[in-house]
Amino acid sequence: MLSAISKEEFLFLVKKYYDILTVALLFSIGVAFFVSKLAWRKVTGSRGHIPGRLGLPFIGETISFMSATNSTRGCYDFIRFRRIWYGKWFKTRIFGKIHVFVPSTEGAKMIFSNDFAKFNKGYVKSMADCIGDKSLLCVPHENHKRIRRLLSDPFSMNSLSSFIEKFDRMLCQKLKKLEQGGKSFSVLDFSMRMTFDAMCCMLMSVMDEPLLRQLEKDCTAVSDGILSVPVMIPGTRYYKGIKCTLRELLTLQARRRLMETFKDMIARRRSGKELPEPEDFLQSMLRRDSYPPNEKLQDSEIMDNLMTLIIAGQTTTSAAMMWSVKFLDENQQVQDILREEQLSIATSKPEGASITLEDINNMSYCWKVVKETVRMSTVVMWYPRVALSDCFEIKKGWHVNIDATCIHNDPDLYPDPTKFNPSRFDEIQKPYSFIPFGSGPRTCLGINMAKMTMMIFLHRLTTAYRWTVDDLDTSLEKKAHIPRLRSGCPITLTARPCK
Repeated sequence: MLSAISKEEFLFLVKKYYDILTVALLFSIGVAFFVSKLAWRKVTGSRGHIPGRLGLPFIGETISFMSATNSTRGCYDFIRFRRIWYGKWFKTRIFGKIHVFVPSTEGAKMIFSNDFAKFNKGYVKSMADCIGDKSLLCVPHENHKRIRRLLSDPFSMNSLSSFIEKFDRMLCQKLKKLEQGGKSFSVLDFSMRMTFDAMCCMLMSVMDEPLLRQLEKDCTAVSDGILSVPVMIPGTRYYKGIKCTLRELLTLQARRRLMETFKDMIARRRSGKELPEPEDFLQSMLRRDSYPPNEKLQDSEIMDNLMTLIIAGQTTTSAAMMWSVKFLDENQQVQDILREEQLSIATSKPEGASITLEDINNMSYCWKVVKETVRMSTVVMWYPRVALSDCFEIKKGWHVNIDATCIHNDPDLYPDPTKFNPSRFDEIQKPYSFIPFGSGPRTCLGINMAKMTMMIFLHRLTTAYRWTVDDLDTSLEKKAHIPRLRSGCPITLTARPCK
């Protein structure tokens, strides 16, 4: 048995093995530091910091971003190149703000689950100027919860069921007219007009053609101005003391006309001169006039959110409808399976009968087609947030963008991600791997409206028609804040023979 060593022997051993002990100590500290950072490294995939290039103050990489935006490759080309250079996680500086692009489900969970607590909605000043500071997209946390709760019920599937038949009739009439005309038409233009008319019908019972076209013109002007570039140069309102540009002036005039139209509608409803049949969204809000303040919306809140719902619902849903036609045209087998399902529903109903909520609930494969369409097209490319405090490697005030495009094309989440395969949704998806409608307290309010609109469109398109795509160009529309084909995906319809 070894005897205990003396103090002198211990000091001798320490001196003799000093270098080894020092290395061991430093190694232990390194391991402890690594373990403390493990959670963040799992989220970011980085090694201690977020790589990237910030460039000069304010300017940063704005010029490169604008170059991609102004090309037919789309603004996401800017992000794609930086992933090659820096890896999935990277930071950049655009329009004076530091942006971090978040490409993982872990990162998405961290941000979505901390909405309002550690992160808030990120938007440019032009958005609040255009759609109003009472919009659900712009209001602070204390107002957001109340407004969202009051807006949600009219957008539930049960509330929308009364609108399904009306939308179905509108769609059938317009498709039949296009087929009988025998001419090629842009699916994007058609779906933009169709979804706009549907939203106005559902929200305000507006079906008068001249009024619809004026509203559409003004909403388009506002939509164009929402994500206008806040360039700090003379000639724009973002430069102190300088007047608006012509485009900004037109946007503000369009917003003013829309507010006057909405205000007149509200006044006519309250005076009893105009009552919808059946009750629409606007009327459901006005019925709350006598409710306590926390159970109703102010007129300014109603008007700002009417415009928000119309614009947000039109631009995203119409783009998804366009992409669905393109993807189905390129994947005949998927189209055949979808058509078979839809024909089984159509043949079980009396001739000329409209689609019902029960029919939509039975379109399981159609819903998978819709999901695969929005996964591959990712019409909302990323979800912007602003850090309210330092969070891991992200600093307070930095903009963080949950990169839905990267997540939806991750081969670890979606094998062979460029293949259009609706059957992949036979399996339950990993949390935060499918986020075309966002997640958390800011999940898209119109998810059911978008689902219903697309499924009815696909039902009528596949059961009543066949089509040919007349322009196969895959170039994207320039300066668009959502990816859309420059061609609009023009098609020619041919009626299917009745069995």
